Parts: sequence; C-alpha cells; structure tokens
Amino acid sequence: MIKKILFFLVLLISASGFSQEINFDKYQYIVVADKFDFVSETDQYQTSSLTKFLLEKKGFKVFLNSDKLPKDLQVNRCIALFAAIKDDSSMFTIKNTIEIKDCYGEILFSSQEGKSKEKDYKKGYQEAIRNAYETMTDFNYSYNPLLVDVKKDKKNELFIADIDSTARTKTQKVVMTPDVEIETIKEKIIVSKTVDVLYAQIKNNGFQLVNTAPEVVFLILKTNVKNVFIIHDKNGILYKLGEKWVAEFYEKNQLVTREYQIKF
Repeated sequence: MIKKILFFLVLLISASGFSQEINFDKYQYIVVADKFDFVSETDQYQTSSLTKFLLEKKGFKVFLNSDKLPKDLQVNRCIALFAAIKDDSSMFTIKNTIEIKDCYGEILFSSQEGKSKEKDYKKGYQEAIRNAYETMTDFNYSYNPLLVDVKKDKKNELFIADIDSTARTKTQKVVMTPDVEIETIKEKIIVSKTVDVLYAQIKNNGFQLVNTAPEVVFLILKTNVKNVFIIHDKNGILYKLGEKWVAEFYEKNQLVTREYQIKF
C-alpha cells in the first residue's frame, strides 16, 4: 500500500534581489495571459492587452497566449518569459503587481505594487497596472541571440498535434517488469489524441509536471519500476510507452487515458 505524500509548495522568492541575477537579454518573447485570475472574462477591462502594450515598450515581442505564436516559440516555450498580474485588491483599493515567470513557472521578476482608488473597475485596474509598470525601472532588456542556448537535440523537438478527443474501446497490456504486469483492460475509456508537452520539476520522491500556462498538471511519485510513476491524488499511473508517456487515471468513475511528451 502506497503512503500518500503531501507536497508543500512554498514560494520564497525575493524578486527585487533575484532579478539582478537574471539576464533577460536571452529571451526573445513575452507571453501574456489573455485572462487573469481576478477577472471573469477574456481581456476584461483590457487588462491583458494593456499589459501586452506596456511590456512591448521594453522592447520585447509580446503575444497573448491566444495569439498565433511564432514557430520557434511553438517548438520551445522556454525561449519566452510569461507575464501575469497578481491581484491583492481590498474593498476600497485596487492593488496589482506584474509578475514575470520562466517556462517552469518560477517568478524571475516582480514589480512593486501599483495601486488605484478609482471606483470604476476598468479605470482602476488600468491605473494600477500602469503604476506597477512604472516601478519596473530595473527590468532592462535588449535581446541578444548570442546568449540563447542552441543545443541540437532530437529530444527537444516537440510534436505538435491537432486537438481531438474521442471515446473508444481499447485493449491494452502494459508490461512493468518481467515478473509484474498490469492486467489487460477492456472497457470504454476516454482517449485524448492531443500530445501535450509537460516539463518536469524535481520534488520530494518524484516530480511536478507543468504545462505551457504554466500550471501544475500532475504530481507524480517514483516507484521501483523504471519509467512508471504513481499520479498523486489520482487513482492512476504514468508510464512510458515507446517515445510517449501515457497517463491513466479515473475521473468521475471513468477511465481516462492521455498521452504526453515530458521533458525531464
């Protein structure tokens, strides 16, 4: 019986000090979320488009995550930074901070808090975001392609597939070791043809897998079997099948199978 392990993810980054160690000149792009957590609609109050406009003034090529992205960025999201707005508003004051993250979700830079006492939400959020941007005087940038890591590795060539999910009947046998195998499964399951790319970050007894948002998709725990992991807090496993990784778990009493490319 496998013991459950609690993962405590504590963010203890001092952005003002840490930002001095980061050379932003190696990043060609910034991707801005088209919907922030504190609004209910895409680009509500023009919060995303304003953030995009302001960061373009720093010299970056900036895209909303819903825009058509350049091919090099589609292949390797780690050549970009990711921008979001942190909202700590109170009843009478709108308080926003601009956060800049890398492709693994780590905060590399954080502006000072911008505030507004405007009662109109659109004016208030825009004023707070502008005020936060004005504090980014130490966020300097001039793209230098010579700083970009251009290692050639077939493992870094990501497969991008059309999104298409179907339900079908599947018979599959997964061999774990010469002596241990999972019983043949034959039942109706949900199979996703999407091959998403996840990035592994080392955690206690396993990894957390993040997507391009970036957000945590799975927490996986190591087993004694090579290339087989337990999916934490889900009734399922993650295993390698050929060049892909397959996650199988139950969701609303239905077996779900999804394929991924994972960058360890």
